[in-house]
Amino acid sequence: MAQPKFFLQPLAAAICVACYSSVVVAKTDVVPTIDSSEIETLAPIVATAIKGNDANGLIVRADPKQPIQPIPASDGADYLQSIVGFNSVKSGAGTNGDVTFRGMFGSRIKILTDGTENLGACPSRMDSPTSYISPESYDRISVIKGPQTVQYAGTGSAATVIFEREPEKFTQERMYRGQASVLLGSYGRLDHNLETAIGDEQKYIRLNANRSVSDSYKDGEGHTVPSDWMRWNADLALGWTPDENTWLELTGGKGDGEAVYAGRTLDGSQFARESMGLRVEKKNITNVIKKIEAQVNYSYNDHVMDNFSLRKVPQVHDMMTHQMVDDPSSMQVTRRTLNTRIAVTHEWDKTQYITGIDSQHNKHAGGMRSRMMNMPLTADMKYQSYGAFGELSHQLTEKNKLVTGVRIDHVQVDALKTDIKRKENLPSAFIRLESSHLGHDDGKTYIGIGYVERMPDYWELFRTDYHGVSGNTFKQLQTEKTLQLDLGFQHQHGAISSWVSAYTGMIKDYILMTYPDSQNDTGHGHAMNMHSKKQNTVDSRNVDALIAGAEAGIAYEFTDQIQADFSVMYAWGKNTTDHTPLAQISPLEGRFNLRYIEEKYNVGLLWRVVARQNRIALNEGNIVGYDMKESAGFGTLAVNGTYHLQKGVDVSIGIDNVLNRTYTEHLNKAGSAGFGFASNEQFNNTGRNYWARMSMKF
Repeated sequence: MAQPKFFLQPLAAAICVACYSSVVVAKTDVVPTIDSSEIETLAPIVATAIKGNDANGLIVRADPKQPIQPIPASDGADYLQSIVGFNSVKSGAGTNGDVTFRGMFGSRIKILTDGTENLGACPSRMDSPTSYISPESYDRISVIKGPQTVQYAGTGSAATVIFEREPEKFTQERMYRGQASVLLGSYGRLDHNLETAIGDEQKYIRLNANRSVSDSYKDGEGHTVPSDWMRWNADLALGWTPDENTWLELTGGKGDGEAVYAGRTLDGSQFARESMGLRVEKKNITNVIKKIEAQVNYSYNDHVMDNFSLRKVPQVHDMMTHQMVDDPSSMQVTRRTLNTRIAVTHEWDKTQYITGIDSQHNKHAGGMRSRMMNMPLTADMKYQSYGAFGELSHQLTEKNKLVTGVRIDHVQVDALKTDIKRKENLPSAFIRLESSHLGHDDGKTYIGIGYVERMPDYWELFRTDYHGVSGNTFKQLQTEKTLQLDLGFQHQHGAISSWVSAYTGMIKDYILMTYPDSQNDTGHGHAMNMHSKKQNTVDSRNVDALIAGAEAGIAYEFTDQIQADFSVMYAWGKNTTDHTPLAQISPLEGRFNLRYIEEKYNVGLLWRVVARQNRIALNEGNIVGYDMKESAGFGTLAVNGTYHLQKGVDVSIGIDNVLNRTYTEHLNKAGSAGFGFASNEQFNNTGRNYWARMSMKF
């Protein structure tokens, strides 16, 4: 995957191109209880910390077609890290991180694309759900903080994240549209993105295609961190809009990729994806029934890991010949998922009510090959869920609105290799009061309380040993129960605006992982240890926990040209069973932005400061990573600029980590011994990085 090296030079990178024009907090009906009639257009800047809060700060909205800094995103986790509250557990590749929000991770964060869920297959989440998402292919991102919606199956206790595309609308005067972008960067980074659509008032066809590739990066000391990768996606949509109230869309897509992981003993040599979907919407059916929507989506992920395709094959001592011999190994895992959903929106007087049912069926399989074994691909899990929900919004007064909802899910999981079944009924509910302070000051507040029960996911049930006992996890690991209070405020007066979102929660039967001392995670993701009586290398158990934290921001316009904003996020957690800190919580972080904006161009500066993390639980964590030591604080500086060449054509350039600092994130995994890392040595992040991007609309 070698790339031309001249892009590493500052001058060459500066001449290369990048960018998009305006940031739009788009009108959306993703969460119908939210008033989204206002559309805010910001200056044409590179996004360094997403400001877009709606519904009193509860909902964050972002435009994924806008470039971000650090270097524009290669996948969903990359983009979400630009939104305050998000971090990522990094595995050493330049892509495919596993996103966290407020210290929570995995299935506690619901990741949806166009209202459906595509789960990864890898036992160690090498292919997390965001790995299959190319952000620029979508029109908007909505983040609902906390358990404050019940409209989607397995509601996220930490957050619900929705990547969505809008239906195409054409006229006889304008029957096509499109956008293309090219990004060039240090370490051989090269991205191509294309979105084009053609149609008329009643039908359209849309193509989204992208390819992204990069070599291994270097840290601030010039040391190479093995991390090269390649990915591509292609998605086609056929739409029919016979009238303004009817929309039908058929979609299909494929994708694949590969990635080298400094933090794993195996690399990802295949990330194959296939998907199909059908979506129907009918609006304004009666005076009360405003919309009926239905969809069915199918996805198939075929993931392969090995230690020989993308790196030098390791060797072991052969006891028979007393010589060193190659020791290749590989694992193939697959997951087939079928999602269905039907929802009806009712409106009368000052009340809106959404009811619906949904279901998910998925089947997981795995196989392994090595010098000593050949295990064929065999199904090991079948998952089925059926859910029903109702969500109501009522305008109490001109300034106050009540939003509430309730949901019930019936889940059945089959352990196919042992023919054992587990069934659970999972309730969730919330109630929230929203207030708007109309008048001279534009202020909004919300306070809500939500409850959600979470079924242990595939990784927790099948890849851990409950309290260290093999074969005990499937029945004994309890469902996780979260009761959380969310509140927030946002205010704007003249040149100053501010916002804050805070939360505190109690989690009963929180699912916690414990790793062996000096555990150097395998690329198998805690696969079978053939020399141990234990089946897995990670233990799981239920504990009780307390969580709390906040995100806040303030912005000030010094003049029409000079603007600044500062945002901060903090998450805290305590294991109340053991009276210890909750593991894998990212530290206090602040981001300061300074921008100079003119009509044709702008320049910006981003200063990111991260505190040290000394609240750790040694060798405890989640299915992806664990606390191995306290982490040092650090600060990085980045600069960017955008120039509007002509209508529809924009260029941006950026330099990340301008001072070439050597640092590691608290959530980075330990490096693989195969690349020379010690067992508890974390790999460093990228050093100085130049990038440039050009975007053209037509």
